[in-house]
Amino acid sequence: MTKPFLTVINALFIIATLLCSFSIAAGEIDAAIDAAISPIATVVSNVIFFAINIGGTDVPLIVIWLIFAALFFTFYFRFISIRGFSHAIKLVRGDFSDPNSKEKGEVSHFQALTTALSGTVGLGSIAGVAIAISIGGPGATFWMILAGLLGMSAKFVECTLAVKYRKINDDGSISGGPMYYLSQGLAEKGFAKIGKVMAVFFALMCVGSSFGAGNLFQVNQAYAQFLVVTGGENSFFADKAWLFGLMMAAIVASVIIGGIKGISNVTEKIVPMMTTVYVVAALAVILSNYTLIPDAISAIVSGAFSNDGMAGGFIGVLLQGFKRAAFANEAGIGSAAIAHSAVRTKDPVTEGLVSLLEPFIATVIICSMTALVIVITGVYTNEAGLNGVELTSAAFESSISWFPYVLAIAVILFAFSTILSWSYYGVKAWTYLFGESRIADVTYKTIFCGVLVLGSTMQLNSVIDFSDAMLFAMSIPNIVGLYVLAPVVKAELNDYMLRIKKGEIKSFRTILAK
Repeated sequence: MTKPFLTVINALFIIATLLCSFSIAAGEIDAAIDAAISPIATVVSNVIFFAINIGGTDVPLIVIWLIFAALFFTFYFRFISIRGFSHAIKLVRGDFSDPNSKEKGEVSHFQALTTALSGTVGLGSIAGVAIAISIGGPGATFWMILAGLLGMSAKFVECTLAVKYRKINDDGSISGGPMYYLSQGLAEKGFAKIGKVMAVFFALMCVGSSFGAGNLFQVNQAYAQFLVVTGGENSFFADKAWLFGLMMAAIVASVIIGGIKGISNVTEKIVPMMTTVYVVAALAVILSNYTLIPDAISAIVSGAFSNDGMAGGFIGVLLQGFKRAAFANEAGIGSAAIAHSAVRTKDPVTEGLVSLLEPFIATVIICSMTALVIVITGVYTNEAGLNGVELTSAAFESSISWFPYVLAIAVILFAFSTILSWSYYGVKAWTYLFGESRIADVTYKTIFCGVLVLGSTMQLNSVIDFSDAMLFAMSIPNIVGLYVLAPVVKAELNDYMLRIKKGEIKSFRTILAK
């Protein structure tokens, strides 16, 4: 075993020992931490989610901020989400990857995509849709899909910039993301000090989000679903959340010590497998009720424009769709750009194009499948009191009695892969703040794994609310940087497309076929 791995494992056992010793006071510890964080969380949440009243519905300005950016980049890049879609698939397939190339980077286009997808596909796409429908009705699905399509352009911009301004370390590893294009890119535009401040702010928010939304929330949800498949209240683990957390932390530690290469080697297997299983199951439910498909689609479309929506009329339905889509694909947030920056390529635009597929898969495909299952089975009207993943589970169970067990395993695996991705986002933000060093790297990973153990035993609602606010706060400096640097991306895109047109860039699949 490597020394960093042993360091992390030793720290985990110390935490586990403390948890065993003070398990009786766990509830009091929860309450004390929640009480301490609650006032801060309330203030931060009120600032980040400050809302204005539109049509009788409170609309958070941060959601408008994300929607407007997605619209702007869609038109500014002349619907690159449509124009570049087929080329993106070819890039992921490896058509333009030279097997003998010495291009700098750590992972392939496919691995970068699956790593980023592992941070978004899962609870956001499975539970988020159910939440949107239970609050806003079937019509919220329409706006979720539209938000996903628009978000593809924002994702394209941030991931192109992430590769263009990435930092190649002495050991060949890559550090990239909004921290780097905000500091370096804005410096090129004459805003060096502002760019540095925005980069630091983004990094701080990213570290906080990695501990909260990417860690605490995920391990809590994973533990809850783990109990479902191990006997519920009668499970051996029913009163041993700390043990589940310790096991999860040990597995996570064994993967993240290897950096992005170790993470991508896991996510490239988990994400395609679980996504395929989920989509196939959804199709099975939908096709078994094929006569209800027209009615379901009609309910989704008509509900999108109805003033009788369940969440404040037309504006409320639209808001629910866009809000849940933001959680599901994180377009404009900037998190996924950190994973995409590690790709092996010499043309930044190639990874921007690949990233187009991320919101499409997470929101358009998986969210649509989930929504159709929920609407077709009618559980959102029949199962009062169910929300989130419970509603999705009930929808599948109505047609496939044993699927809740498969869904529970899927949720655990998706949560696990999300934890892996966010550990990478967090460590890159951490090392940006404290320097690229082995000490900084191991320190963050030790804390991150320790939070997994602690988080499995705690119900820290205020901490999770705080981390959600930090997640959306990441979009404030990120989108400002995207606006300023959009002309840089357009120049890169035009140059790349011109070289393809001239035949300077050719498909290696075609060359090898000849």
